[in-house]
Amino acid sequence: MSTSTTVKEVMRELAALEDPKMREANERRGDDHGVNLTQLRTLAKRLKTQHDLAIQLWATGDTAARLLATLVCKPKNFSAAELDAMIRDIGAPKLLDWFIVNVVKPGRHAEELRLGWKDGDDLVGRAGWSLTTERVVKKAQGLDLAALLDQIEAEMKQAPAQKQWAMNHCLAEIGIHHPALRKRAIRIGERLAVLIDYPASPGCTPPYAPLWIAEMVRRREEAGGP
Repeated sequence: MSTSTTVKEVMRELAALEDPKMREANERRGDDHGVNLTQLRTLAKRLKTQHDLAIQLWATGDTAARLLATLVCKPKNFSAAELDAMIRDIGAPKLLDWFIVNVVKPGRHAEELRLGWKDGDDLVGRAGWSLTTERVVKKAQGLDLAALLDQIEAEMKQAPAQKQWAMNHCLAEIGIHHPALRKRAIRIGERLAVLIDYPASPGCTPPYAPLWIAEMVRRREEAGGP
C-alpha cells in the first residue's frame, strides 16, 4: 500500500481479515474485533506512519481500525486534550492497552494524563494506574510511593474490575522493585485478598500480589538483583 492509501481501502482489507471465531473468543474478554493481531501488525508495517490516515481510522469507531491507528499514527502530534477525548471513547481493554503503549507513552503528555486519569473509573482509571506502574518500575523518583500504597489500600478492593487489575499490578511492582516497602505491599495484598482465587496456568505467576511479589523477588535474587 502506498502513502496515499484511503481509509476505505484499509477498511476493506480489515474486513477481509475478519475471523468470526476469533471475534467470538475476543468478545469473551470484552474485545469487539475479530482480526488476528499479528496480521494487523503486518498491515501496519506496510502502511508505515500515516498520521492523517490514523485519524480517519480512529474516527470510524471500529476497534480493529483503531488498533491499527495506534500503530500508524505520530504520537507526538496529539495534544493532551485530544488524547483525553480519545480514551473516553474506548470500550475495549485491548484497544486501551495498545493506546497507552503505542500512543500515550511515546507522546508528550504521559505524566499530565497519568495524574488526570488515575482517579477515573474503570478503563480510564486502568490507564492512569498503568502509567503509574510504568513510573514505579522505570522512573520512581518524585513519586510518593507510600501515598500510592495508601490509595491502593483504601480503594482497590472496591475499584471496578479493569481499574482494580491495574492497581493490583502497581501494588505488586512496588513490592518487587522497592524493598523498603515490600513488607507493607505484601500486607496490603494479604488483607485485601484481591485476585487471591484467580486461576493461573501451570508455570505462570498468579496475579495475587503477595505470591506475585514473592516469585518475582525470588527470580531477581537468583539473577543477582536486589
